[in-house]
Amino acid sequence: MPFVVYNSLSKSKEPFRSLEPGVVRMYNCGPTVYNRPHVGNYRAFLFADTLRRWLEYSGYRVEQVMNITDVGHLTDDADDGEDKLEKQARKEKLDPWQISRKVAEQFFADLRALGVRPAKVYPKASEHIAEMVEIIEGLIAKGHAYAVGGDVYFDVKSFPRYGKLSGNRVEDLEAGSRIAVREEKRNPEDFALWKSDPAHIMKWATRFGPDGFPGWHIECSAMARKHLGDRLDIHTGGEDNIFPHHECEIAQSESFTGQPFATFWMHSKFLQVDGGKMSKSLGNTYTLDDVSARGYTPRQLRFALIRGHYRAPLNFTWDAMKDAASSLENLDDLVVRLRRISNGEGAASDPNAGAEAVAAARAEFEQHLNDDLNVAPALAPLFGLRTKALEGAFGSVAAKHALEFVGRANEVLGVIAVEEQSLDARIDALIQERQAARKSKDFRRADEIRKQLDAEGIVLEDTPKGVVWKRR
Repeated sequence: MPFVVYNSLSKSKEPFRSLEPGVVRMYNCGPTVYNRPHVGNYRAFLFADTLRRWLEYSGYRVEQVMNITDVGHLTDDADDGEDKLEKQARKEKLDPWQISRKVAEQFFADLRALGVRPAKVYPKASEHIAEMVEIIEGLIAKGHAYAVGGDVYFDVKSFPRYGKLSGNRVEDLEAGSRIAVREEKRNPEDFALWKSDPAHIMKWATRFGPDGFPGWHIECSAMARKHLGDRLDIHTGGEDNIFPHHECEIAQSESFTGQPFATFWMHSKFLQVDGGKMSKSLGNTYTLDDVSARGYTPRQLRFALIRGHYRAPLNFTWDAMKDAASSLENLDDLVVRLRRISNGEGAASDPNAGAEAVAAARAEFEQHLNDDLNVAPALAPLFGLRTKALEGAFGSVAAKHALEFVGRANEVLGVIAVEEQSLDARIDALIQERQAARKSKDFRRADEIRKQLDAEGIVLEDTPKGVVWKRR
């Protein structure tokens, strides 16, 4: 079965094909680094990482670029309002460059904690001014943009296909609805490519004037072109990016190059919190630190955020986190049991017993992920393998193959503890001491040791064949 994805551009599922065989050029809208990203942001970033992992599992080399917006993103996502970086800088009484560096460093630390594979490059908008100016000058020369004073606007009516992604028709757009009302514009829906503001702290001297800074939309077009070329295979982002951001990217990029910008557009749904909207005023914009403070790990959060379909609503609650942690513990347990069986412990007499179940699990896993990256049902065969392991249905050879498959599956999921686990001498000594205490009927000491190990993340299980352990 080929990989089929829902293309936001065509509003339908389409078989995925890359422009260059075996290579995928993918651009992901990254963070605006004025404040630390929260769990809602990470749903979109983890979707991009899971997509990249599945493409690599399928044999592609993925050229992935995720931008860092450190200038030009205004508070109303249009042409008016304050720059988010400068607003935060005033609030914290810091230089905006300090804010961007601090938040970007935290963002990368969070990505590492969440097990996100590093992109090819994380370009910063502030380091691509020359590339933006080149495109803006080209758009002016081609009649798609015009300068008014120190500002430059894209003429939306010069691009008849404007609205093809979002479905918004130019004649239906209302000024004031994410569209800034400015008298100097030819059309109310025209958007800024470059803005002039002497009071703006982050600014550059160009042919348009001495005190300018880029519009938010032109930044991504310039960075994508710089690092991936004129045409992309996939462009991703959250559903809130569709309009105006991605719509404007398409208009300016295609007007400049004369070619389609991206073949496939993929967007993740918003993350809800307790069934409602996430907002700072409600105090529910949780960061990784907030999740850790509740006793959950980044790995458990990753699992909670990727196990729902990226285009379906996902509700973040602490009960859902508890369920995710419990389910992930079962997947970790699957690995422990398969490793034990592959070594002959508790294996069925036929070494190949269960081989058909492993092949079926692999086929089902791949079938669901090929269906628009449908992670939720793709997890079912993994839990099915655990049930068979609990039933003693695997021979040693089949268990080894199952273990190999779980490892491959985890290359996509990035959540299961597949590494062979080892105990250090101190913990091993405690387990031996507990066994001795049980033998001498000192159950109080045995319970104390169990609780101590549990606090360190070591879970013990007493079986007829002795004590087995795993890390929680």
